[in-house]
Amino acid sequence: MTHADFAARLTRSPIAHDTEAARDSARAFSDLPPEVAGLIGAVAGCSPFLKGLMAQEGAWLRGALEATPETAMAGMLADLHAVEGAEALGVALRVTKRRTALLTALCDLGGVWPLEAVTGALTALADRAVDLAVRAFVAEEIRRGKLPGAVPEDAATGAGMVALAMGKMGAGELNYSSDIDLICLFDDARYGEAAQEARAAFIRVTRKMAALLSDNTAEGYVFRTDLRLRPDAAVTPVCISMAAAESYYESVGRTWERAAYIKARPCGGDLAAGERFLRALTPFVWRKHLDFAAIQDAHDMRLRIREHRQLNRPLTVEGHNMKLGQGGIREIEFFTQTRQLIAGGRDPDLRDRSTVGGLAALAAKGWIPADVAAELTTLYRAHREVEHRLQMVGDAQTHVMPVTAEGVARIAAFCGQREDAFRAGLLDRLARVDALTEGFFAPGEVEALPDLSPTARAVVEGWGQYPALRSERAQAIFRRLRPVLLKRLMRAANPDEALLALDGFLAGLPAGVQLFALFEANPALVDLIIDIAGTSPLLARYLSRNAGVLDGVIGGSFFAPWPEVGPLAEALGRAMAEQGDYEKKLDAARRVMKEWHFRVGVHHLRGLVDAFEAAKHYADLAEAVIVALWPVVVAEFAGRHGAMPGRGAAVLGMGSLGAARLNAGSDLDLIVIYDAQGVEMSEGPRPLATRAYYARLTQALVTALTAQMAEGRLYEVDMRLRPSGRGGPVATSIQSFTSYQETEAWTWEHLALTRARPMAGAPEVMAEVEAVRRAVVASKGQGPGVRRDVAEMRARLAQAKPARGVWEAKNGPGRLMDIELTAQMAALLTGSPARGVERQIEAGRKGGILSDSGATALLAAYRLMWRLQAGTRLITEGTLDPARLGEGGRAFLLRETGEAAEAGLTDRLERVAGQAEAVILALLGGAARGAEDGETGSAAG
Repeated sequence: MTHADFAARLTRSPIAHDTEAARDSARAFSDLPPEVAGLIGAVAGCSPFLKGLMAQEGAWLRGALEATPETAMAGMLADLHAVEGAEALGVALRVTKRRTALLTALCDLGGVWPLEAVTGALTALADRAVDLAVRAFVAEEIRRGKLPGAVPEDAATGAGMVALAMGKMGAGELNYSSDIDLICLFDDARYGEAAQEARAAFIRVTRKMAALLSDNTAEGYVFRTDLRLRPDAAVTPVCISMAAAESYYESVGRTWERAAYIKARPCGGDLAAGERFLRALTPFVWRKHLDFAAIQDAHDMRLRIREHRQLNRPLTVEGHNMKLGQGGIREIEFFTQTRQLIAGGRDPDLRDRSTVGGLAALAAKGWIPADVAAELTTLYRAHREVEHRLQMVGDAQTHVMPVTAEGVARIAAFCGQREDAFRAGLLDRLARVDALTEGFFAPGEVEALPDLSPTARAVVEGWGQYPALRSERAQAIFRRLRPVLLKRLMRAANPDEALLALDGFLAGLPAGVQLFALFEANPALVDLIIDIAGTSPLLARYLSRNAGVLDGVIGGSFFAPWPEVGPLAEALGRAMAEQGDYEKKLDAARRVMKEWHFRVGVHHLRGLVDAFEAAKHYADLAEAVIVALWPVVVAEFAGRHGAMPGRGAAVLGMGSLGAARLNAGSDLDLIVIYDAQGVEMSEGPRPLATRAYYARLTQALVTALTAQMAEGRLYEVDMRLRPSGRGGPVATSIQSFTSYQETEAWTWEHLALTRARPMAGAPEVMAEVEAVRRAVVASKGQGPGVRRDVAEMRARLAQAKPARGVWEAKNGPGRLMDIELTAQMAALLTGSPARGVERQIEAGRKGGILSDSGATALLAAYRLMWRLQAGTRLITEGTLDPARLGEGGRAFLLRETGEAAEAGLTDRLERVAGQAEAVILALLGGAARGAEDGETGSAAG
């Protein structure tokens, strides 16, 4: 490359403020192309500092511009590696910094490099300087024998010490005259009992490194170095152990420190140890739930900064702080970082260190509008360029506009603009930043309460005694939220009922700050809460115990199409894989499951899906949980007792799970079948006999699903459908399972087998179990015994579980259990492998067991009963009593069943149940009459 090539890349230039200085410098570089000499002159006419560097480094600059500036920069950084000794390193770094300042200024001012390339070059030098300084002084401590057990080769990785780049350095965004913010730590686990001796050595290293970089010598300085971001800087040494730092952040870390760690990056010394430390700090920085309380923290911090620096004054150009003032750089950074803190715990894609990258990520995930992100990015770059020019004038770490008209005119010229245009543009940009960000941070005014009845007023006055409103901060947010809640309640079908349900929700909340902040920032959630409270008190109580599920509502995909089993299992698997220990994996699975479970309920409640779609979604979710959880349980168990003996095991879903139709309150019917292939013992640290191995593994699965943990439980589990019921082993070998089904099982067990479905485990075992199932179903439905046994079972069920209430959908003649039992009988009699009720009834029709009219009657009754049962389980746990049902719940059930009034639904239920019962009695024939008359018969298959 030649100087002409550099000239060809120029796209802009300052306007010389000091024309005499410009002429002098342009004349000194008149041997260069006129465009380059013109740029040099214009720059010198605006910056006495850069004019001095041109005179001092003229020969080097000519050589650097003959190559590409990228090559010149890379060459300077590479040359530093050859420097030996701390003293020589200090000189070399100062010379390199001087030349970097000159090169980056020309590339910036001439438009050769965009902002990110300029800040990236400055950051690359800072990284190299810190790393080489750490190495040099660690090597010195090792030579002096002050680092226990360390050898000379350890100096290359800091012997366990790491410098974390914070702030703009961590983000790769160093400004032109930045200081650098560092946190210095050492890996105390590496030194054991000698950690205190190592600590003293690393404190010396840190102090010497800071002095080498910061001291202003005859050659200048490298970077002013600030170590005050470390934990409790007023009382802690300049380098502390990672264990002490982690303990501090876990116990007393504040929101501003969480925000600081968004940009944290290991930059010198033991980079691997630094990365491990940052991973350990992930739960502190990135909260597992959406963290809208961070908005108030950021707002309070902004106000404190403005008050402390006396920045609360009318917007003017003279003396305005481009970093901290109204509409300044910090406003954009706070806006970005706060949004990242809110949602970054759930979405790692949002954890971008840079401001521009963070804005882009937030827009891509729907957290801010794309046009807002684009505008803030443009404004941020414009602000940063003004900031650079302020600093280039005299190499001062300043962000404040000059206080004189002369000074402002110089900055305008430096930006290549006329003064009047510069002033107008700057004020417009500052005002626009303020407009885009202020509304996000500033809390709204407290509205007046609506008129309330005496009863309602008494309920509202009692809210102050609830656990969620104990703290002053929760009370402050809720004071703003309360009028909004009450005004929305007034729109409910029955406001008094909805208020009582909301009261139950608030009473059950263990804490309020995070949730109230979430509501305040997302008004649509208030409508959802009121909707739920007015329709389903049961779902409202569920919410009070599992408020974290609301995160999913505003996470961007709450109303997206249902993802099916595979993607659900992958999401659960990813969430568990992100956690280190087993219990945290189980809690992660609970968080994900509960969000999806809540989503299904809300979609059903709001009519986005019907009862049958909701049933499939609940079943998909349960299957995904088992598919994702089984390998995690197996791995944890195998770590203690060795791998599964033989071919492994299969987990079977039975009952409604096997048929892929669950409701909001369903438990899971499971059995486990294994094939040990004759292997008698496992091989592991604590080996077990094969039968005990699979029994305990099955129990581990049940515990993983049912244990009450910090995030609740996943499901209740019923294993009574296993061979021999409660009396049999919890896990059964494939050989015993096959033999039992062929020779010992009762008819009810064959009926249960019609709905069995392998869901997780070893594919070969799953396939063999399915083959056994199909063979048994095909062979065990012959002869009169099946109808007789079903009739007896039906009679016992009628006695043990009679219908309760006029809107009973599950128990009683012609209702769900009766129809499901009949459908299973039809599948067994015809040898059909079908699992779902509709397909089993269709198999009975095709097999001549049911007439067309009989099948139609059964299906009509089943569909109505399922809609009513699925809706009932969403709004109440107990017996459904229409007289005690709230208006919202009653309207929901009538909508679900397609009826306009209670009487119509009651009449229709009785009618279709009677028709279904008649079909069932006809199908059972004499066996039904015998069972009703108390005759007994063999129940064996």
